[in-house]
Amino acid sequence: MELKAGMKGRAETVVVPENTAQAVGSGLVPVFATPHMIALMENAAVNAVQAQLAAGEGTVGTRLDVTHDAATPVGMNVWAEAELTAVEGRKLTFAVAAFDAREQIGGGTHERFIIQTEKFLARVEAKG
Repeated sequence: MELKAGMKGRAETVVVPENTAQAVGSGLVPVFATPHMIALMENAAVNAVQAQLAAGEGTVGTRLDVTHDAATPVGMNVWAEAELTAVEGRKLTFAVAAFDAREQIGGGTHERFIIQTEKFLARVEAKG
């Protein structure tokens, strides 16, 4: 199957003390941290397309434009949804949104590029 607009993915977690802004240093309060919300959005995007990629391929995130609009307390479930909106060669664009049990907590766009995993890792290793 080929990659096409409309493919969707989802990722979820529970807010625990370890993924709060206070714990990761992105703020001083014990609410779901923006970096963890972003990671959840990226995971949802990966989940939308990974099963359709060829063996040895993966994706890497290259751009994010998101807002974090509402705080979520410890103990609440959170999830992210991603929808592939454009495929331009190796560039994939997604609409992403995050939610808690009460409301949408964030949203925006996310870009990923398809990579050949071994080749990509060889280039990274060569940097070191």
